[in-house]
Amino acid sequence: MKLSQVFLGLGSNLGNRRDNMEKALALIAGRVGEILALSGFYETPPWGYESAESYLNAVVKVETGLSPSVLLSVTRAIERETGRKEKTVNGAYRDRIMDIDILLYDDLVMQTPELTIPHPFMHRRQFVMQPLAEIAPGAIHPVSGRTMTELYRSFQKNAAPL
Repeated sequence: MKLSQVFLGLGSNLGNRRDNMEKALALIAGRVGEILALSGFYETPPWGYESAESYLNAVVKVETGLSPSVLLSVTRAIERETGRKEKTVNGAYRDRIMDIDILLYDDLVMQTPELTIPHPFMHRRQFVMQPLAEIAPGAIHPVSGRTMTELYRSFQKNAAPL
């Protein structure tokens, strides 16, 4: 079986955020694959909406034999098991117990109605780029050809998006 390297973004801003993250990480290790790296946890304000509840965010690198579509199903099931009731609809973001995004899957570039890889907004989100640059500074974004460190630095300088 071919194993792929996948980066997942995790976020929680309801309940005991650290416990939510640790439960999700345990489920990822049990159902997705071996965790190869985990960033630090970062406290950040909500992105794309207003809320008094700040997020705890992290990025995890996992080695998996799951296809992208199966991985999406598994991460959605983990979100539900940790207490998430619904996914974001039409960009209407809201507070959530657990959010898991597929950021990168090897050097795959794909777009379906259900899934876009690489994640289309990752380079615009400091809460993604900072932990991603921490654990995979030299990883290459398969569309821009830039490293995670370069993307994070350009983000810090408010450079134009990809």
